[in-house]
Amino acid sequence: MDERRLGVVSGIGAYALWGLFPLYFPLLEPSGGLEIVAHRVVWSLLFVGILLTVVRRWGHVRAAARSGRSLLILAGAAVFLMGNWLLFVHGVNSGQVVETSLGYFINPLVSVLLGVVVFSERLRPLQWVAVGIATVAVLVLTIDYGRPPWIALGLAASFGLYGLMKKLVVVEAAPGLFLETALVALPAAAILAVLHGGGDGTFATAGSGHALLLMSSGIATAIPLLLFATAARRIPLSTVGLLQYLTPLMQLSIGVFVYGEPMPPARLAGFVIVWVALAVFTADSLRHARAGARRRSREALVPTP
Repeated sequence: MDERRLGVVSGIGAYALWGLFPLYFPLLEPSGGLEIVAHRVVWSLLFVGILLTVVRRWGHVRAAARSGRSLLILAGAAVFLMGNWLLFVHGVNSGQVVETSLGYFINPLVSVLLGVVVFSERLRPLQWVAVGIATVAVLVLTIDYGRPPWIALGLAASFGLYGLMKKLVVVEAAPGLFLETALVALPAAAILAVLHGGGDGTFATAGSGHALLLMSSGIATAIPLLLFATAARRIPLSTVGLLQYLTPLMQLSIGVFVYGEPMPPARLAGFVIVWVALAVFTADSLRHARAGARRRSREALVPTP
C-alpha cells in the first residue's frame, strides 16, 4: 500500500471510529460521565504505556518531559481534552447526540477563529463569510432549542483549544497522549477512589462484562488518535479537513436514525446553514491549497544560480 493510500485509509478509520462513539458510550452505563472519563484516563495511560514499550518510543516521552514548557502546555491540553470527553459523554448518554454532532461540524470554524485571536492570523474574505454564516446558524439553532446549543459550543471550544495547545508543542501522538493522561491520572484515580468509597462506583459491582467495557475505553481512545497521526503525516491537510466531516455526519445519522432524536424543520434549517458555511470554508481552503501547490511547482522549476 502506497503512503497516500495508507494515509487516506488511516484517516477514514480514525474518523469512522470517532463517528461510532455514540454507539459505544451508552454501553458503559450505569457508569456516570465522571466515572467513564476517569476510567478512560487510567486505561488510556496503561494501554499507551504498553504500546510505547512495544514500539520503543519512551525516548520521545522523556524528551518532552524534560521541558517544563512542554509539560505545562500538555497539562493545559489534558484539561481541555478531559473537559471535551466529559461533555461528549454527557451529551451522548443524555440523548443529545444530534447536538454533539453539531459541535464537531462547527469545530473547524472555531479553530480558525482561535488562530485569529491567538496567532493574529488573517482570514481570507470567504473564511469570514463562512464564520458569518455559521453565526447565523447558531442563532437559528438557539431559537429552535430555546437556548444556545451549549453542548455543541462547549465541544467545539474545548476541542479547538485542545488543538491550539497541541499546536504550541511538537510531540508525537502516542507520547503526547501518554503525558496528557499521566498529568491527570492522579485526579482521575482520586475520583474513582471517592466514587467507590461512597458506593457509587460501578467497576466492581456491575459485572465482569461491564468492567471489561470500561477497560476497553483505553483502546477506544488510543487507536483513533494513532490512526489520525498516521493520516496526518501522509496526506495533505486539505484531505484531512475533508475527511473530518465523516465523524459528525455519522454522529448525526446515529442520533436521528438509531436513537430517534427529533429533527424539526427549524433545527434542520440550522444544520443546513452550518453545512453551507462549511462548504464555503472547504471550497476556499481547497482553492487556496491548490494555488499554493501551483506556486511551489513554479518556484521549483526556476533554476537556482
